[in-house]
Amino acid sequence: MSDLGDRRAQKKAQTRELVRTTAHRLFASRGFDAVTIADVAREADVAVQTVFNHFTTKEDLFFDGRVPWVEGIAAAVRDRAVGVSPLSALRAYLLAFMTRQLTSMSCPDQRDYWVTLDASPTLRTFERRLVFTSERRLAEALLAAWQQPAEGGECAPPNPAISARLTAAMWLAAVRVLLVENRVRVRDGLEATEAAEAAEVLGDRLLGYMQTGFGSFHGLVGEPSDLPELPEDRRAG
Repeated sequence: MSDLGDRRAQKKAQTRELVRTTAHRLFASRGFDAVTIADVAREADVAVQTVFNHFTTKEDLFFDGRVPWVEGIAAAVRDRAVGVSPLSALRAYLLAFMTRQLTSMSCPDQRDYWVTLDASPTLRTFERRLVFTSERRLAEALLAAWQQPAEGGECAPPNPAISARLTAAMWLAAVRVLLVENRVRVRDGLEATEAAEAAEVLGDRLLGYMQTGFGSFHGLVGEPSDLPELPEDRRAG
């Protein structure tokens, strides 16, 4: 029975991957809004119901496997190394994430993904929902972190629930602007690696100032001091 179950699970995983790769190829070549679930099923040689057995909506099918950041940003705070403060972990993750996203635009498949996304109002709306979900989960992770004893020289703010939501909203908004604007620059001809380097430098300064000013903003200290140093591996978490 175990072997039979394993074979069924393998077959299910193979079908799911076939549906996903077929859909992604069709979306890239025709545009998201021009492709139907029936088109995907026909191209993959499966029933329409088979597609829905694996993916609830066409939007879920488009984003599947492409948005690890929805969970990853909060996880960077929750799973940070001992002695690393929540904001240091968050800053390191966001800088590494932004660099990876922009560098990957040198890959044709990734550029097709962004072009398809930007061309579809439906996808842009769905992506905003994903961003909101990520923001909410980050706020929850920050709140949980600040409810623990202070570590890494970072004290919990007097109103941690409000501060967690504000921090999540401001930090993710800053990174999103840097990503969107630099994606445009790459599409206009700038090398992906050059855009990534420029965004990382600016992002590091911006998030650094936001981290430094955290205590002052939330009434914990007086004026902000010099920029804090990241952990040795700035891309940890």
